[in-house]
Amino acid sequence: MPDDPDDVTKAPDGRPRDEQPRWRRDFAIDLSEDVHVARRDFAKFLVLTSGAFVAGQAWIAAQSLVRHRRPPPGRKLVASLDALPVGEARMFTYPGDGDPCLLVRVATDRLVAYSQKCTHLSCAVVPDVPHGRILCPCHDGVFDLATGRNLAGPPPRPLPRIELEVVGDDVFAVGVTARTA
Repeated sequence: MPDDPDDVTKAPDGRPRDEQPRWRRDFAIDLSEDVHVARRDFAKFLVLTSGAFVAGQAWIAAQSLVRHRRPPPGRKLVASLDALPVGEARMFTYPGDGDPCLLVRVATDRLVAYSQKCTHLSCAVVPDVPHGRILCPCHDGVFDLATGRNLAGPPPRPLPRIELEVVGDDVFAVGVTARTA
């Protein structure tokens, strides 16, 4: 390898290295070693890359069709009406142990339950019963206590509603309704 940089790198305009702009001295290109990509090779690359993206999307679609679906959640005892005064909230898990939920007794004859995970980034939401809201402290999301609808902040959709069934004095969770509006 020659010691003189001018022997290795030839500027496109033919001027000596000392007369070249600083950027060209820092980023020298050897025209003799420059590799040109043919149009056909570039088109082949684009077709293969696009095909790979399409194959990936097809794989994802196929996985969603054959993925094992969770069986519908069963019935689970979550509270007793005697232990839940009006205006109070209780936490429970449903349908699995890793799914936190909130049960709120809004009135003597009215209960609501929602997933406790905010629909924005899954932060834990907190009930504000006196103001009729559910708050997400992470990014100031606000949900309506009566409906679970997102009222303010970044949450994109309402909280999933936990379907309830009252039998005598016992409150059971019987299903989950994920809502988009």
